[in-house]
Order: sequence, then C-alpha cells, then structure tokens
Amino acid sequence: MTVPVYLFTGFLESGKTSLIKDTLLDPGFNTGEKTLLLVCEEGMEEYDEDFQKKTNTAIVTVDKYEDLTYKFLKKCDSMIEPERVMIEFNGTWNLTNFLDTLDFPYDWLLVQLLSTVDASTFEMYLNNMRSMIYEQLVHSETIIFNRCDEDTKKLYLRNNIKAINKGAQIIYEMRNGEIAELGEEDMPFDLHADILQIRDDDYGLWYMDAMEHPQKYDGKIVELKGKVISTHVDDIPNAFVFGRFAMVCCADDTSLIGLLVHYASSNELLPKEWVKVRAKVKLEYDEEYQGNVPILYADDVTTVDALVDEFVYFN
Repeated sequence: MTVPVYLFTGFLESGKTSLIKDTLLDPGFNTGEKTLLLVCEEGMEEYDEDFQKKTNTAIVTVDKYEDLTYKFLKKCDSMIEPERVMIEFNGTWNLTNFLDTLDFPYDWLLVQLLSTVDASTFEMYLNNMRSMIYEQLVHSETIIFNRCDEDTKKLYLRNNIKAINKGAQIIYEMRNGEIAELGEEDMPFDLHADILQIRDDDYGLWYMDAMEHPQKYDGKIVELKGKVISTHVDDIPNAFVFGRFAMVCCADDTSLIGLLVHYASSNELLPKEWVKVRAKVKLEYDEEYQGNVPILYADDVTTVDALVDEFVYFN
C-alpha cells in the first residue's frame, strides 16, 4: 500500500501548524486514517493530546536535520504503521538537499508540497533573507499567504512568488479565514487607457499578469521600455527578443522576463541596447508554454538611455 507524504514548508510562525491542524480536522480529507506527523520545529501553536486522539495522529519530534535518515524514517514506519505521513519542515533547513538526498521507505510517496507565508512579514523577509525564502518556496506546488488584510498588496506578493516559482498555485487567506482574489484595482496601471503605458517600475507586474491572464491584453496597445536581448530569432524574420532581467535569488541569479516582438526594422537594432517599444498585443499559441502567450507587434521602436537600475522588482 502506498503511503502518501505531504510536506509543509515555511518560516517559523508562518502558519504551518494551523494549516496542518485544519487539514487533519477536515472530514473531507481525514476519515480516520492513521497519520504520522513529523514535527521539525515547534512554534507558539501546539498539537495537544485531544487533537492527536481526534485525528488519529501520532507525533514524532525531529530536533536535527541529520536525524532525518532512512533508518529513522523506517523505524517510524515500522512502529506506527501510518496510512499517511505529514512533515512540518524546519524553515531554516535546506529543502533542496532534503528532496535530493533523502531516501524514503519504499512505500512512501511524496504527493504534495505546500508552503505557508505570513503576508504581513513577507516583504521584510524578502529584503533581508531572499535566498532563504527562495529555498523554502521554489519547489512548492501550493503557496498560501495568510494574515492578509485590505492593505495587503496581493499583486506584489504574487509576482515575487512567480519570479521564484512560476508553477505555484497561490492562495490569499484573510485574517478571518476567507479566501481573497486579485482584482483589477490591484493593478498599478489603467487597463482601459487607449495606450497602456507601463512605467519602468511596473514592468514586472505587467509582464507576470500578461503571462497569467493574456486575454486581458489581447488587442491592447502598450508602451514600455526594455533591452534588446537578441535580434536573431530562429525561423522568424523581422523579429527580436525584448525584455528585462529579474532577480530570482540574488544578483548572481537572474531570470529573463521577455517577449517576442515583431518589427519590420529589427535588423537595425543592436543587442543589449535599451529601447522604448509601442506595440499591439496579440495572442499566439506557444508549444513550450502549452498555451496562448502575448506577442508584441511594434509600430515604433526608439533607442533610450539605460535605466539606472536595470533589474525588475515586483513592488
């Protein structure tokens, strides 16, 4: 019998314990199966005896990363005989190393990786511990921003996460437990303007939204600045790659967020020069992306001075 393993990551006091408790108390998820819960760090909230009995959960505390060996996990498996396993991972441990090197018992199967983030402290952590945030979230399938309120900049949160982990599903949970959605009011530009002028600081926000919701921009005229990345596009004449670079983990780890631009005079452009592009957005199917993506058809491209700070930020 396969034993599903659910891995929960996030910093201390980010809401991992609350999420695990809510999950195990959900009758749609838990119908009495024996659960082994490996707790790798202890926060303010605890799992009391009543909870363990009610959810048929056995808790094993793991104090050191070095203790997470195959021998240890196999012993837990033999003694408890769980029907599922949950791991509350320590927010200071190296998750990539854990995923790459750990040998689960043969019938354990990692089926989901979820992360919790305190929305009220995310910006502070991002500014001071970007590499640690990256490590905790880069592998996640679902990322839950909890403790959101009416002042939470959801678009800022989403686009910083998408720069780290494009495939993650993002959920915004209000302080009262309700789930919030992104609205048009969260955008820093006017979607109804005749020409959608993207300010330099808003390039990343616009790009991520255009990739995730391309239908919103189909047929729109946009004006924005970026760098000529390449003037040679395989099998596509009169086109160039345009974009900017975003920091993913640190200044030495950047990712291009760029677009294909059709332009009759693209052969006159020079790689790495900065330009302002005015173009119409059209949606075209991309085989690699497996969906429609925005493509720019430019009627005007002019050379401009390079930005003082060339990196893209999502604030």
